[in-house]
Amino acid sequence: MDHHPPHRASVRSTRSRTRDGGVAQRAPRDQRALRQSAGLAARDRHERRDRFAVLLGGRRARATETSLGASVVSWATASDGTRLHYEVIGRRSAPPVLMIQGLGADKHLWDLQRFVLATRYRVIAHDNRGAGRSDKPFGPYTLPQMADDAMAVLDHAGIENAHVVGASMGGAISQLVGILHPERVRSLSLVCTSCSNHQWRRDLLSSWGDLALEKGMSEMTMQAARWVIGPRSLRRLWPAFSWLGPVATSRESHGFHAQVQAILDADDSLSTLLGQISVPTAVIVGNQDILTPRGDSEELADRIPTAELTVLSGAAHGLMIEHATTFNRVLGDFLTRAELAWKAQQTRTEGGRHLRAVPNAS
Repeated sequence: MDHHPPHRASVRSTRSRTRDGGVAQRAPRDQRALRQSAGLAARDRHERRDRFAVLLGGRRARATETSLGASVVSWATASDGTRLHYEVIGRRSAPPVLMIQGLGADKHLWDLQRFVLATRYRVIAHDNRGAGRSDKPFGPYTLPQMADDAMAVLDHAGIENAHVVGASMGGAISQLVGILHPERVRSLSLVCTSCSNHQWRRDLLSSWGDLALEKGMSEMTMQAARWVIGPRSLRRLWPAFSWLGPVATSRESHGFHAQVQAILDADDSLSTLLGQISVPTAVIVGNQDILTPRGDSEELADRIPTAELTVLSGAAHGLMIEHATTFNRVLGDFLTRAELAWKAQQTRTEGGRHLRAVPNAS
């Protein structure tokens, strides 16, 4: 592994509709790297976090009982009986953050964020149905169903509401959480995602789903990695993409295929309801993202009245791993402001509760 420090992305906030005109490069096929990724994913979790610390500039992102509170691993049950695996880290008294990952990924997609955020927040991450350790029933799945799954996880964890962070497909699910369950949301962070499906992306995702069924998850993962990871980062950051290992070696491709179909069958008309979202919303994208290009995030930010758009220069679709330090700073700053706004709103709406009770004079 190349131990040179990762290229630092610069951050730019904009509402411009100018699209990035660069030509996407394709990363080389590297089956050896894929096997290495699968091996890393099977190792002890603490060893994996130590490797992540190198990518974070030497700062340890390792969870301990004393610094982050106990880790809680459990299973929630969806309305149709599907078991949903999730983990909670951080102190029970800390503000909750729910993290929802993208197509085919499990909760470890967020490892570079979870163990950093858990020093200040109570972080909940679950495996969507069809991925990770959650059940993988045969389809069909729907995105609203997966939004309900996320709420089932919060219910089981005893959490009333949370800051919701979603990437890619998880960003689409998070939008639906904001629309369908607004009372459960303190803020939204929508990362490298979209509110509509272009035909070229529908065709691409359909081909991934077919490839998974016909040739297996290993072949599909290598195809998808070229769209997710920036070409300069593919080899250098494979250890941090260890969550791809279980995806690639899984023999249960039907769950992945069902997730793809959920995206393809999504009702784009729901995007007309984005204007109803009133909580603070961060829309974050890399200007080298070729799967959900910058223009998609500009459209999304324009549809949500409370949205702010941040563009990370030099970052692709996997920006939360390729440029973890910069992304964590952007996300952390937003969550700090969003939590302050939520507390201020609670004080205004529940001000009566702070009045001293006066005993009945009778």
